[in-house]
Amino acid sequence: MYTLGIDIGSSSIKVSLLNISKNITVAGTQSPKEEMSIHVPQKDWAEQDPEIWITHLQKALHTLSEQNDLSSIQAIGISYQMHGLVMLDKNGKVLRPAIIWCDSRAVSIGVEASKALGQKYCSENLLNSPGNFTASKLKWVQEHEPEIYGKIHKIMLPGDYIVYRLTGNIQTTISGLSEAILWDFKEDKISAPLLEHFGIKEELLPEILPTFSVQGKVNQKAVEEFGLPLHATIAYRAGDQPNNAFSLKVLEPGEFAATAGTSGVVYGVNDQVKSNNNRGTNTFIHINHNSNRKRLGELLCINATGIANAWIRKMIAPNISYNEINTEASTVAIGSNELLFYPFGNGAERMLGNQNIGASLKNLDLNRHHRAHLLRAVQEGIAFSFAYGMGLMQSKSIKVIRVGNANLFLSEIFTNTLAAITGARIEFYNTDGATGAARGAAYGAGLYATIEETFSGLKQLKEVSIDESSKELYLNAYQNWLTNFDKTHS
Repeated sequence: MYTLGIDIGSSSIKVSLLNISKNITVAGTQSPKEEMSIHVPQKDWAEQDPEIWITHLQKALHTLSEQNDLSSIQAIGISYQMHGLVMLDKNGKVLRPAIIWCDSRAVSIGVEASKALGQKYCSENLLNSPGNFTASKLKWVQEHEPEIYGKIHKIMLPGDYIVYRLTGNIQTTISGLSEAILWDFKEDKISAPLLEHFGIKEELLPEILPTFSVQGKVNQKAVEEFGLPLHATIAYRAGDQPNNAFSLKVLEPGEFAATAGTSGVVYGVNDQVKSNNNRGTNTFIHINHNSNRKRLGELLCINATGIANAWIRKMIAPNISYNEINTEASTVAIGSNELLFYPFGNGAERMLGNQNIGASLKNLDLNRHHRAHLLRAVQEGIAFSFAYGMGLMQSKSIKVIRVGNANLFLSEIFTNTLAAITGARIEFYNTDGATGAARGAAYGAGLYATIEETFSGLKQLKEVSIDESSKELYLNAYQNWLTNFDKTHS
């Protein structure tokens, strides 16, 4: 008996099968093998047609079915790229391409809303600025595409849309509404002042269900489209970062998770509903939150992480693998001979006050620097941006970070740099977002009775701690990066 985890990313669609009795992942795959395209019709825009998610989900499930019996799937969990906007008409047709997480077109709308609603309300009730999130994106559609806006029956987050395609149900979660900046934490309900300010009717929002719950059954149409068993239960959905934390059993105050996929995230759990004081981080409802036992997730996001590493590979090293890139980059000394990279070229950065300052290289010397310097400088710059952002979080003393054995954390350069300049111990576990979603489905469907049982198969693989012999070199390189950044950014 299996549960299925589906992870809807902006780079790829990943799926995993979890054997319930053994609590281990028995199979997994992704589609495409390289990054999915993101459509950029104008500067600061980022869109994907939801049908591309469907196409690659079908391909991933087809590959999975070649050596596995999908008819044994009992429950399904969904993880998804956060902050996106999908709009359906009354016939269930998608009205326009999804405006995804790294799209920056609504920044000015969020800034204006923050001023109109007031810092006190945004800080104490929303715990966030409306910023460049889903609600502001919807307002942009209202203002710039009124014909489309007038046809909207319901809006959805990307994961909500996948559940809709599997079940026909239009639903969301409180956690999802909080990531859209539509939730009033203080009043514990949808934010009426925000909806009123934007002129958005609450009837456009989906029905609200718990994160862990029976959220629908696979219908006959989905059987035909995806090859999934009829009446398999959708029992869990969560945004990719809360889900990544869940997959690593980061559930209690003081625990931290990180990922370095397309974007980079550090996510810490706390139990305090309090202002973020414009720190450059965001607070969302965590997956195990309830009104009596509050669990909130503070999220630091660096938009260009894996995408920056993929970009430099595409530009200067397209014919070698990421492992070969890491090997070549390691031939260069710590600090990349003073070549500095700033990974801020993938939309407006929350930690930089919703500015899009672009990516940049500093100190490039055509006589001293070659390909290996560029490859190493990019990874170091990403690690430095993590450290810079971690200094903005509520808990600046982060002693342990849990990560999956995936993405940029597979690079020793990136991981060693991050451990050295933050002093945090980085613990690696045998999990990823799709596996976390599969475990969430098992718990949500009651196939596991407790959280302890749910995570009985989670194992630590290794850990990386600060290298004292090289600590000073790493810190000097970071200080050089920071000094140059402060000069240009200020």
